[in-house]
Amino acid sequence: MSVTVRVPAKVNVQLAVGGARPDGFHDLANVFLAVGLYDEVTVSPADTLRVTCEGPDASQVPLDRTNLAARAVEKLAARYGRRADVHIHIAKDIPVAGGMAGGSADGAGALVACDALWGTGASRDELLEICAELGSDVPFSLVGGAALGTGRGERLRVLEVGGSFHWVFAVADGGLSTPAVYGEFDRLNEGVSVPAPVASGGVLAALASGDASALADAVSNDLQAAALSLRPSLASVLAVGVDGGALAGIVSGSGPTTAFLVADAEAGGKVADALVGAGVCRTARVAVGPVRGAVVL
Repeated sequence: MSVTVRVPAKVNVQLAVGGARPDGFHDLANVFLAVGLYDEVTVSPADTLRVTCEGPDASQVPLDRTNLAARAVEKLAARYGRRADVHIHIAKDIPVAGGMAGGSADGAGALVACDALWGTGASRDELLEICAELGSDVPFSLVGGAALGTGRGERLRVLEVGGSFHWVFAVADGGLSTPAVYGEFDRLNEGVSVPAPVASGGVLAALASGDASALADAVSNDLQAAALSLRPSLASVLAVGVDGGALAGIVSGSGPTTAFLVADAEAGGKVADALVGAGVCRTARVAVGPVRGAVVL
């Protein structure tokens, strides 16, 4: 017997970042939107815990107990007095180390899959509690749709969305370390009084109305300057996408994937062609959001 869970990528339509806290984390106002690029996580009984992975850049995915999927299974097993003896197989389609929460998605997917496999009957609140212990983006990977994340991003308020938004994602060669990007954010803001992060009324209103042009005017990412500092070539990617017809371009989360909001599917195809044709990214992926969070197939 095995259980497979499909779990989506995310884009941050707003990422407001506060100054470093004493625990090293940052307070956030993080507006998540789940988009239709998916990993599939399959769990099945085994003699011991092991992880395998296939798909683009699978060689970059850790297969030991540092993998969030393995950690999720161990936490659920410990809570319910079980042995974490399962084979976790990850079919990757979310860019690896790309600022789109691929690792977090795998953690949420493995958690939901093992809950179903073992019949633990864990409540949604219990699963979200475990997700929050795993990382700031993991709870949203379980929830999907659109949500405002506060605290370090793990406390979620579901948001209403009045329509679908079309995106193009330019996938870069090589990843960016999220801790490194936050470290660069701290360096760039050294000696500066960083304001407390607040959700943008413009972003929330644009999501609620389904207005892509209004959302394009409101999207923002406080980590973008740090990502550009570490990877200056991303500036040319953003320029090509906007020149190619995107309504807006933004670094996705901590990067290096860049996200372009477009008017519709036709415009998305043109922007993707422009990005690939200019040779500024490895590949360009088209997706629509919002979509559901982790779902048992």
